[in-house]
Parts: sequence; structure tokens; C-alpha cells
Amino acid sequence: MDARPAGTARRPARQLLAASVGNAVEWYDWYAYTFLATYIAGQIFPRSAGDSLVPLLSAFAVFAVGFFMRPVGGLLMGAVADRRGRRTALTVTILLMGGSALLVGLTPTYAAAGVLAPVVLVVARLLQGLSVGGEFAASTTFLVESAGPGRRGLFSSFQYVSTTIGQLAAAGTAAALVAGLGERRLEEWGWRVPFLLGAVLSLVGFWIRRGAEETLRPAGEGAEQTLRPTGGGAEETLRPARDGAARPRPGLFDALRRHPRESLLICGITAGGTLAYYTWTSYLPTYAELNAGVRKADALLVGTLSLGLFALLQPLGGLLSDRYGRKPPLLLFGLGFALLTVPLLRATGDSFGSLLLVQCAGMVLLTGFTSVSAAVNAEVFPARVRAAGIGFPYSLTVALFGGTAPYVGTLFTELGRPGLFPWYVSVVCLVSSAVYLRLPESAHKELER
Repeated sequence: MDARPAGTARRPARQLLAASVGNAVEWYDWYAYTFLATYIAGQIFPRSAGDSLVPLLSAFAVFAVGFFMRPVGGLLMGAVADRRGRRTALTVTILLMGGSALLVGLTPTYAAAGVLAPVVLVVARLLQGLSVGGEFAASTTFLVESAGPGRRGLFSSFQYVSTTIGQLAAAGTAAALVAGLGERRLEEWGWRVPFLLGAVLSLVGFWIRRGAEETLRPAGEGAEQTLRPTGGGAEETLRPARDGAARPRPGLFDALRRHPRESLLICGITAGGTLAYYTWTSYLPTYAELNAGVRKADALLVGTLSLGLFALLQPLGGLLSDRYGRKPPLLLFGLGFALLTVPLLRATGDSFGSLLLVQCAGMVLLTGFTSVSAAVNAEVFPARVRAAGIGFPYSLTVALFGGTAPYVGTLFTELGRPGLFPWYVSVVCLVSSAVYLRLPESAHKELER
């Protein structure tokens, strides 16, 4: 007799692989654009006679457009995951990302196609943003629901393991192309290679995900049925509930409408975490260059080494949260960043060693959030609206706080007040800490299905 809790996967290793490989490919494609933006800019956007930075600014504006499509992706793909199943949503998101990567790789130059070139690139980035927003909602839910008893934290930690692997793969591919092709050939055609490779990798991820086990599965026998309300009107598709009664599929905004408190809770949980994450993984090298005079090559190497450490720490953080609960690591992260962001960023000197120490210290604290956030988010909502319930408020908060972190930091520097940025990070993390303090402990409770 099968003693597993309902919905728990029979093949947990395959489930982890399906979620992790696809997520790594998604983030490889997403970050490849960031690393190659300077080369894309010169080919896709016309140069201004008065300002040579216009193409680069245009390329980063397109990047921002993709960022703000993520909440839409979280809502739409989350609804697909809640209505059609997690595996269906995961296959859709990876196909979307593969198609958008292919579109970026085949985007014509401005010289060849005129204004059509930036239009094609914008469409591709919109699709990428839609895909990445939906990926987090679906893969978070899929990972946590696939975990066995006492392993939800461990499984959820692989969300950021795979994200970091994708980021490192994108950086490594870009560096290899620079070394192998040189600046001229890279700008002419070499920048297309990572995106074409990403499209191929997406097909591999799609094949792996097709063999994964669905985690949204009603108890009992019987397929979906169509019932007509007694008062007439449109037919409503129902699925068997766990108590044997039929229940309607969730609507697009059911999670927001029926669970407003939980939706706000996701925003509070995420705000400090996403701001700290993008500050430490994306903006810190730039911050060190602008404010401490660190050489660009040293800053990039430190970023790569610290990301490797960060990926290794995630499963450990997940395991500890399964044993001791979710609140201790969350509070360690939140209060740690609230108290230490200012002294850590002030300690960023112009040497390789000091920057490495600061970035690694931040990564250790950050693990308290990243290793458990997927599990905490999934434990907030019931299965019926779990993916959409997570997807929209999470992605919206990431866009507002995480996506704007480099811009806000650079703005403070431009205004001559770079010291205000660490205080900004500290205050937001302190607000999230207040949310963590009031969270009910959910690590040892059965996941609501």
C-alpha cells in the first residue's frame, strides 16, 4: 500500500530534475540578455549623433519592459497551473522562453530591417518576461508539492540553486565568446549564439518536463465533468474535490479576491528578500566600482565566486529549515540585513579581498531567505489557487523592489548621496522582518491540498 501523502511524487529525483533543469534554462536565457546588452544595442538600435549611449539605454529599457511583464506571467501561468496542472504550466513556460530566445537570436539588425528590429526585440523580451514570471509560480508550487514529509524546505531550495546555475552559465558563455571571438565578431553576429543555444536547451528541458509527474491531482476516481447550473446559463467545468464533491476550477483572480491577506503577506515576505538579492547578486559589483574604485574585472570575479558559494549554501539552508522551522532563517536574514547592510557596504574597500568578504557575508545571510522562500510562499495558499496566489504578488514585488534596486542605487550615487542606498535596503528588510515575526510556523504542518 502506498503510504505517501496525497500528491507527493513517486520519483522525487525526477521531479527535482524537471523543475531545476527547466528553471536553469529559463534564467540562462534571461541573464544572457543582461550580459550581452552592450553588443545587442549597437546592432538593433540606431545611434544618436549627439549621444553614443542612446543604443545602450534603449537596450536596458527593453530589459525593464521584460521585468514588468513578470507579474502578468505570474498571474496567467499561475492560473494555468491551478486549472490545468503544474506540469502543463511548466511545459508552456519553457516553450515560451525557448521561442523568445530564438526570436532574440534571429532579430534582424536595424541596418537590415529598420524600426522592425527593435519591435521584434521588444516582443521577444515581453515573452521572456511572461515566461519567467510564470516559471516561478509554477516551479515553486511543483517543487514543494513534489517533496516528501519533512523535505519541503530542501526541495524549495533548488529554486535558487537552479537560478544561480543559469546565471553562471550565461556569464560563462558570454565570457567564452568574448575570449574566443573577440569584440568585433561578437558585436557583428556572436551575440546571437547564446540565445540560439538557449532555444535548443529549452527543447531539452521541455522533454524532461514532459516526463514529470503531475502534483495537482484530485483524490478519488473520475474525470472532469461538465454540469449545467439549475438556473440555466453557461456550462461550468468542475473537477472532483478531495471530499468527493465537485468544485469549480479557480478563476483568474480568485486568489486575489478570496485571499487578499495572503496576497499581501507574499508581498511583505518578498520585499526585503528580493531587494537584498538583486543588490547582492546584480548591483554590488557596480556599487563597488562606483563608490569604492574596485576594478571591473575584480568585481565580476568576486561576483562569480560568491554566486558559486551561494548555490552550495541553498540545500543546507533548506534542510535546516525543515528541522528547525522557517522563521529562524527568515529572521536571521531580515534582521541581519537590517543591522549589517550599512556597515557591510561601508566596508567595501578597493581591494579584491575586502569585496569578496563583504559579498560572501551577504550571501550567507541571504540564504536565510532564498533557501526557504518558495516553501513559505507555497505554505500560505491552498492548492486550488496556490500557483496564481504566489505568482502575481511575488512577481509584482520583485518588479517594484528587486528590479529597481540597481536604478535606485545608481540614482543615489548620481544625486551625490550614495550612503542612502544601504539605509534604504536596511529599512525594507526591517519591514519584512516584522512580517516574518508574525508569520505562523508552517514547516511541520501538513501541506494543504
